[in-house]
Amino acid sequence: MSTETQSLALLNTAAFLLCVSFCAYVLSILVFHLKSGRSRGGSPDGFDWHIIVPCRNEASVVGDTVRRLLCDFPQATVWCVDDASDDGTLAELAAFADQPRVHVVRRQLPDARQGKGAALNAAWRRIEQSLPADADRTRVIVGVLDADSRLDPQGPVALSGRQYFGSTEVGAVQVEVRMLQCAPRRYAPTTEVSRWGRLLIRLQDMEFRAPIAAMQSLRRRTGSVAMGGNGQFTRLSLLNEIADQHGTPWHGALLEDFELGLHILLAGGRTEYCSESWVAQEALTRIRPLVRQRTRWAQGSMQCGRYLGKVLRSPRIRNSATLEIAHFLAAPWTQLLGTPIYVACLVVMSYYIDNTMGGLRGWWSSGGWGVPPLVLVFGIGPFALWGIVYRIRCEPQLSIPKALLLGVCHWLYSYAQSLAVWLAFARMVTARTDWQKTARAADPAPQPTAARAVGRVAVGVPAVGRAAVPAQPRRAQPTRRSGRGDGPRSIRPPRHLSHLTHLTTPTTPTTPTTDRPAIAHTRK
Repeated sequence: MSTETQSLALLNTAAFLLCVSFCAYVLSILVFHLKSGRSRGGSPDGFDWHIIVPCRNEASVVGDTVRRLLCDFPQATVWCVDDASDDGTLAELAAFADQPRVHVVRRQLPDARQGKGAALNAAWRRIEQSLPADADRTRVIVGVLDADSRLDPQGPVALSGRQYFGSTEVGAVQVEVRMLQCAPRRYAPTTEVSRWGRLLIRLQDMEFRAPIAAMQSLRRRTGSVAMGGNGQFTRLSLLNEIADQHGTPWHGALLEDFELGLHILLAGGRTEYCSESWVAQEALTRIRPLVRQRTRWAQGSMQCGRYLGKVLRSPRIRNSATLEIAHFLAAPWTQLLGTPIYVACLVVMSYYIDNTMGGLRGWWSSGGWGVPPLVLVFGIGPFALWGIVYRIRCEPQLSIPKALLLGVCHWLYSYAQSLAVWLAFARMVTARTDWQKTARAADPAPQPTAARAVGRVAVGVPAVGRAAVPAQPRRAQPTRRSGRGDGPRSIRPPRHLSHLTHLTTPTTPTTPTTDRPAIAHTRK
């Protein structure tokens, strides 16, 4: 056998194995998803609920989110973390200054804008400080919602069921995620969207409610349910246990939610997925922000690969969970491997078409006709079937032809993820780990840097207990320069407010970030 024939056989074998393994995984998660049952729910009054809402330039959405939480979730205390916003987010939060259930945690530069995990850790410290020393922290549930979210009003009831926090074995629960534009009409935004944007919205909704939900259904069986960045709920006692071992509950990975889930499993906690409830978030309507978002997720998954050794050695994680976690952590690297293999197959096929007597017609009649069915079965089929699953499980009003068309579009949509993996790999190679916030559809167009406000002075009551009231913005003043570069601008309050500077909200605790917060003996 010639070297050329051996190389071609090896290439075909690699492509075939990748296709078969992918189809087998899709089939396995589909079976478990269709067989998943439902919980009856319980009483949320037996728990102390705290919801963290990270805010970085969320003025366009955070006000409605907090108002909806206060209305739909009367048992919850809401902690909004302002991460050095400069778009009026503080002004929106100031409207809740008279609400005892709303607290604002302010973070200022240079400590702010260090990623979502750092903002969540700041809220965790304040929650711990607000509780009495004798509070039962196993009954304190800490949830995380994005600033554009809507939580199902029945969510607390579902989460309190025996299958979830009603069982002392469950340490964390992730609820189903769906797109806000596909949620019930009273939640859906009224922003006009193009036809292309509506298609992207529907594809994202199908992605979260069909294949991702099916992956979580499989993980329920293996014991490896992953936490998501939106709609995750964890017992405070478990967050404290992780902090005792590692300094803080959340860490530096760009996929801080999945990283938290790994730490929960390594600590011996059990994670669950709640399909009976949901949290809705704003879908992206343009492909560029979507690719940027998925690039951050892919890079975060690559970063979490450093935990694979601990997972393999942990006696607390069973074998089935270890295999599923290893599969997830290997997924972006498998995509990197698969791209050149599939491209090489296309190049080889094009070469044979060009060199076969009779061109395309001769190649087709000599056996090339077998390629399209293979592409249909192994390439398009595993993606297209999710359109039918989405119709059966989520949107029965969709016609079968539209569901099939949506599934085919999902196949094309998947190439955005492939591009994101390569962009994430490039960021890993160049050691770029900055956290890029996803822009909201309602956000105003960015202004030139020189026109932005340099800073704000917070005037009012301390952030713990009441929303901080923002001061009037003042114009940037020229500063003296010493040496090379521009020094930081000096920000002082206006003269008529100078007597109130002692009320400025502290940005970070005085204790080191690796220490557990001091526990107050009276609830604030």
